[in-house]
Amino acid sequence: MEKHEDVQYCFQDGNSSCRKAFLSTSIYITLYIFFSLISAVTVFLNLLVIISISHFKQLHTPTNLLILSLAVSDLLVGLIVIPVMTVAIMESCWGFGEYFCVFHFYVTFLCTTLSLGNLVLISIDRYVAVCDPLLYHSKITITGTICCISITWSCCIIYDAVIIQNFVNVQAPSDNLISYFTSYLALFNSLINPIIYAFFYPWFKVTTKLILTLKIRNL
Repeated sequence: MEKHEDVQYCFQDGNSSCRKAFLSTSIYITLYIFFSLISAVTVFLNLLVIISISHFKQLHTPTNLLILSLAVSDLLVGLIVIPVMTVAIMESCWGFGEYFCVFHFYVTFLCTTLSLGNLVLISIDRYVAVCDPLLYHSKITITGTICCISITWSCCIIYDAVIIQNFVNVQAPSDNLISYFTSYLALFNSLINPIIYAFFYPWFKVTTKLILTLKIRNL
């Protein structure tokens, strides 16, 4: 009986409200710092890719345009999805209202589908480059790549808008630490993508050095 009285709810009506989940202060602060670093690194890496490809015209190739599109979607993950999801997971009580909740779900689904769509386009691009290198430049053009990117973004925006129209039930997060990390597994992809698709290219190492040393202003 004493334990029941100690239970606290997000709202006064305990019958229809989620219970507040409590973490120790050390774990609470550590998780917030960890997820904040993940968000910051994701934004930083993808921003480097976006600036590099956008600024240097010699990097305006079909493959790099696909990487640019992927970096934009991953930037949205680090800038919007991860911070809001961190609050949603860490705080058992959602205090931002229903409309922002729907917006967050929409952006999450949109960024996820955009990343997958861009990865498919990159896979097709690499497949043609490897299997049919002599005809690659005639089959894969900048105009065609831009069209494919535009179609992918348009389809994802429309598809996710339709999906988000269903009644979405948001469950309170568990106080199990494993649940916190499994919820982020899909989002880690946005941090890894710029490393896989950009960092291993020599041009990215050069442009990154120019950006970080502020020499890009003189170019």
